[in-house]
Amino acid sequence: MTEWVTMALYSVLLLAVLLLGAPYWLARLARGGEGWAAGLMARLGRVLAGLREAVAGRQVVWVHAVSVGEVLAATRLVAELEAALGGSWITVVSTTTATGQALARERFGAAAGGDENGKAEGAGRVFYYPLDLAWAVRAYLRALRPKLLVLMESELWPRMLVECGRAGIPVAVANARVSDRSFARGMRARAVWGRLLRCVNLFLAQSEEDARRLVAMGARADAVWAVGNLKYDVRAPKASRLAELIRAAAAGRPVVVAGSTVDDRYRPEEQIVLQELMGPVWQIYPGTLLVLAPRHPERFDTVASEAEDFGPTVRATELLTRGDIVPLTERIIVLDTIGDLAAVYGVADVAFVGGSLVKRGGHNPLEPARFGVPVVMGASYENFRDIVGKMQTADAIRIVQDGYELRDALMELLTDREAARAMGERGRRVFEEQQSATARTVEALLELMGSPKKGAR
Repeated sequence: MTEWVTMALYSVLLLAVLLLGAPYWLARLARGGEGWAAGLMARLGRVLAGLREAVAGRQVVWVHAVSVGEVLAATRLVAELEAALGGSWITVVSTTTATGQALARERFGAAAGGDENGKAEGAGRVFYYPLDLAWAVRAYLRALRPKLLVLMESELWPRMLVECGRAGIPVAVANARVSDRSFARGMRARAVWGRLLRCVNLFLAQSEEDARRLVAMGARADAVWAVGNLKYDVRAPKASRLAELIRAAAAGRPVVVAGSTVDDRYRPEEQIVLQELMGPVWQIYPGTLLVLAPRHPERFDTVASEAEDFGPTVRATELLTRGDIVPLTERIIVLDTIGDLAAVYGVADVAFVGGSLVKRGGHNPLEPARFGVPVVMGASYENFRDIVGKMQTADAIRIVQDGYELRDALMELLTDREAARAMGERGRRVFEEQQSATARTVEALLELMGSPKKGAR
């Protein structure tokens, strides 16, 4: 089957899926706020004026970071890449999710979108990734004329890869990883998936195991390098007023942070934390403060309502509006802001990293470990297997099977503070010893572009 026929069939199928799912996606976009229409038009290929103005007369590197985790991993990479390239270059950043877009605007400048005329304030280099349709993809490639497209972690879309190939634009996947589920699927469809992987010029894998899996799935061996995980290099988050408010308002009370908790069709993780963990903890340590941080913003209201059934609760947004800092009377804080969790981990005595008591693959245990905070996770940590493995080797993390083991682990760490402190320090050392992936990634990307000299046009 020729490439033309393959892409035509793919486009027809994608359009069918989009049309069938249109009511659902339009409803979700509308809930995103007043900027939803501009976001929809951007996804459909409307390159807004703010983005055009930002790239005018400059060489462009396009970095795509799907959501919050990828944006965090890309932050230092973008800074160091721009420092290496100089002022005649600009890195533009796209995201897929609204939460990723909000954090990218905070980290990289104003979004390319605003009023009905497409005008934007500020740098205008943050925008929504286009739908993988020919006209939308081509519109962005014509407007940006990127010298390089960098995809964060595992975001591969056939039309984008084909159009970049036709235009002679090299494509790299930074911080590349292959989860257990993706590997199983990729191997079952290796004939098709391998063709897609071979469209990528360079994979910069998080680990040797990720590199091995990419090659097994069909990527060219000479296009796959294991350079390490960018998330080891994420700098300490900027000062967070919310984190400082929580620290001050806790007034010496023990603080447990349950971060990136998720829903599940059987039972939400927040319910496990509140019922099986904090119930017994509050019986022995009634002053313990729980910071509950749901992963997805659309669940903030639901989680806050459920938390109130277990004790006096305050939302972080409400805490920010209070006047003088006074000791909290509440025992639960629901973190309903975006971008604060990484800093809030720093005020914890013990941290539970969510997405791991249910089959979601877990979230990043380095976020609390960087502060010397002892970390507990569930047994589903496939998304961070390499990181968790290193922490287990160093005895710097506790892995539990269910809510009851989570209760026992946190009770032990709250009781034996010296053991908790030692475990946290071991985690901090793991974090510090694994850094420098960013420098290797930047070097590889520059080489892929032909090692442009700083400031060269």
